[in-house]
Amino acid sequence: MDLSEYTLKLDELDHLLNDPDVKLEPDRVWMLLAELSRHEQQRAVQRRPS
Repeated sequence: MDLSEYTLKLDELDHLLNDPDVKLEPDRVWMLLAELSRHEQQRAVQRRPS
């Protein structure tokens, strides 16, 4: 996932959680959280010193 995809997913999550006019979609929220978490875990592993 590149930075633009990551940013889009964060924006979508923010929209789903904070826009009162949008119907909450729990499955979509959990899917986005899982994808974002996976991305963060990969970045953490890449930053570890050898």
